[in-house]
Amino acid sequence: MSAANDLFGVYVHWPFCAAKCPYCDFNSHVHRGAFDEETYIAAYEREIAHAAALAPGRMVQSVFFGGGTPSLMDPRSTGRILEAIARHWTLDPQAEVTLEANPTSVEVERFRGYRAAGVNRVSLGVQSLRPGPLAELGRRHSVEEAVAAVRIAQSVFERSSFDLIYARPRQTLDDWEDELKEGLWLAQGHLSLYQLTIEQGTRYFDLQQAGKLTLPDEDLAADFYELTQELTAAAGLPAYEISNHARPGQESRHNMLYWRYGEYAGIGPGAHGRLLINNQRHATAAERMPFDWQKKVMAQGHGMVVDDVLTWEEQGDEFLVMGLRLKEGISPARFTALSGRRISPRQIDTLKGYGFLETLPNGNLRVTDKGFPVLDAVVADLAA
Repeated sequence: MSAANDLFGVYVHWPFCAAKCPYCDFNSHVHRGAFDEETYIAAYEREIAHAAALAPGRMVQSVFFGGGTPSLMDPRSTGRILEAIARHWTLDPQAEVTLEANPTSVEVERFRGYRAAGVNRVSLGVQSLRPGPLAELGRRHSVEEAVAAVRIAQSVFERSSFDLIYARPRQTLDDWEDELKEGLWLAQGHLSLYQLTIEQGTRYFDLQQAGKLTLPDEDLAADFYELTQELTAAAGLPAYEISNHARPGQESRHNMLYWRYGEYAGIGPGAHGRLLINNQRHATAAERMPFDWQKKVMAQGHGMVVDDVLTWEEQGDEFLVMGLRLKEGISPARFTALSGRRISPRQIDTLKGYGFLETLPNGNLRVTDKGFPVLDAVVADLAA
């Protein structure tokens, strides 16, 4: 079996936000003052050309505009970036083109512009359907704006999704059940549901360190997860990945590309990529600061500050970390092709004995519902 799987996508990072949310550790920056967006987009066009020179001849099956807040971008800028991708690679006529958006009234008015530019899927950062938690999470929209944005997105785009965060401070299981049922009623084909996690470098991390923020303990967090799986499955949106739920055929193709360990170019400040160059998998990362990135790109054609060739062992570890998040599991044969070694049968049997792992009829290894809450430990055991 080949280590490659012919999946190729482009991730485009837009680094700017109207405000920094207290839980967010993404590469996002609040910029105030004059901003020449047209000139800034020229740097994206140059970096796309450079990435295509490194990985020529690819068929692009998905493009994902992430952030930051890409819906702050002028729709014409989105169109220029998509035109550059199509100019330097082949853009599949059936490609999924996703744009992350915030559900404020100003940005919703741009939806038709994004659709005309080539975006066919939108992912909305709703995060909560309750006004109090929205304010605590630093969101700038109301519940009413969020619901309206979801409905407009569903009318404009072929496919859409929105995010909710659960296991929040002081949230009870009954609270989440009511909120999630509302979310499932509002959703169509796809829903992303994330347990709140605290990341270093965020405002929430500082509050937790100061004893001013308390999350549910492990047992309650597991109960939140179990309830989430039950309600989504009953509504016809079962999990296809640990935090993502969809009706069959509505899965996010771009995220599936990551989890299936495909190849992707990272474009924009702080963007990461995985490119096969001369049959070696390269891990790339760009300069994080938005205007430093722009200067680098205009000076040298790209903003890359990391370009590491991954060892066989590193590829195998990444494959496990990504693939075991999926309900479809992983192919042991592909793990061997990537890493040059087999997964230990003894480790497999031990994890099966705990009820954390199972073998599917097609031979794939899959983490069970019982194993998902301890996924990191399962991955570590298999990688050992």
